[in-house]
Amino acid sequence: MYTRQQVSQAKQAFWTRFGQYMSPVPSAEGSKINWINYKTGVKGIRFVMDADQRSAEIAIVVAHPDAGQQAILFEKLRQLKRFLDAETEEAWQWDENMKDENGNVSSRVYTIINGVNLFDEKDWPAIISFFKPRIIALDAFWALARDLIME
Repeated sequence: MYTRQQVSQAKQAFWTRFGQYMSPVPSAEGSKINWINYKTGVKGIRFVMDADQRSAEIAIVVAHPDAGQQAILFEKLRQLKRFLDAETEEAWQWDENMKDENGNVSSRVYTIINGVNLFDEKDWPAIISFFKPRIIALDAFWALARDLIME
């Protein structure tokens, strides 16, 4: 078990390293981008990367305060599934009604790698190798999908 301070320090160190590693990589549109805090520009849709002592996950999270709008946004994403699959070169998991630890319902499109530990620095290259091509692919997908989602 890790203390709260150990968790905080490990996460901060990893995300700092990941941010430094990704800093020279431009967005699909050629501009500088904050890969860790990716801004989709669409209310209720965000890209999330997370890791812990068992796995790492990257996701498109649809969490709109209006449940009807959330369903519409998720359906629009579902209609663009073949574009997402083409950009990521893999099939991601789709979960329309996922509850978080606080009981909030969101919709998620995600992929996970198991058997990596954020708190073991030896696993960082594997985690970075998992996140990097997928966040770049999500950015390329989003460059095509954003306007269609906002219609």
